[in-house]
Amino acid sequence: MTEPRRRERLRPAELIGFAAVIALFAGGTIFVVTRDLGFASIVLGATFVIDLIVISMLMLAITPNKPMDGELPPNTPHD
Repeated sequence: MTEPRRRERLRPAELIGFAAVIALFAGGTIFVVTRDLGFASIVLGATFVIDLIVISMLMLAITPNKPMDGELPPNTPHD
């Protein structure tokens, strides 16, 4: 087997980072509006978990390089 490329190894870290950025934005916005650190941290944590679930479900929904219905896979001899 071949070793996964660097991009493939870092993919989970990118998705977690993306979810963290969204959560920080939501938590920061709530903190600026309400000035309540406890509520902002709850929103930050909840947003992070929800973002991770949504992003992982979206990643499961797509299959890269999968041929469409009725389409021949690449490198298949045509009849």
